[in-house]
Amino acid sequence: MTQTVLFGIDRLIAEPALRRPLAGRRVALLAHPASVTADLTHSLDALAALPDLKITAAFGPQHGLRGDKQDNMVESPDFLDPQLGIPVFSLYGEVRRPTAAMMDTFDVLLVDLQDLGCRIYTFITTLRYVLEAAAKHGKSVWVLDRPNPAGRPIEGLTLRDGWESFVGAGPMPMRHGLTMGELGHWFIATLKLDVDYHVVTMHGWQPDAAPGYGWPLGERTWINPSPNAPNLWMARAYAGTVMLEGATLSEGRGTTRPLELFGRLQAARMLV
Repeated sequence: MTQTVLFGIDRLIAEPALRRPLAGRRVALLAHPASVTADLTHSLDALAALPDLKITAAFGPQHGLRGDKQDNMVESPDFLDPQLGIPVFSLYGEVRRPTAAMMDTFDVLLVDLQDLGCRIYTFITTLRYVLEAAAKHGKSVWVLDRPNPAGRPIEGLTLRDGWESFVGAGPMPMRHGLTMGELGHWFIATLKLDVDYHVVTMHGWQPDAAPGYGWPLGERTWINPSPNAPNLWMARAYAGTVMLEGATLSEGRGTTRPLELFGRLQAARMLV
């Protein structure tokens, strides 16, 4: 099948002209297990194979660079990549924000993260933190854009000022309707950041076209960006069903349909 939608990572690999500004600069990648090319090669491996790029470091958000932490709240350590010999820094370990020492390992940070389109999904908070660090340390940030699988609908209340947290990146509604690249522009404008920022946009993205609403159905395999995000239906239900975590209901974690199904758990009593 001919592919009609190209994600940012695929364009960066396929179009040498896009990479030209990276020549001679130290490049790092912020990625997770869904950071894959159209042929399902992990973005770090695909970028490291390019002879004109110098990859000097990598970063992993919650659940790790390659999804090594399957439990929801388990932190990841820093480590040395065994194949590439570069440091891999955890932004969900001892720190949530990159340190000065981490920032010193690169000149340009490429961000290739599949989001779910929901305010409390922590990858967008990590994007905010790296943008703030880049502004402070004079680094460049490039987002390799991907679709918002929930499409363009904007729903829910706006986060109140002063309530920001790792699951509340800023004053946006629960379902924000933006891609990661667009969110980067929004953070920069909202926080008044002075940072060198670029977005490698998608080709052929149609966020208003049913039934995919931005996700290229039949063209692109869905890869879990986190352990309980197994499909597009979860991504579209998530902004509502995740709120059940504050109640006594189960939202289906531990089943094959997490955050799509919810209900009441009852313990069976054994008579002895």
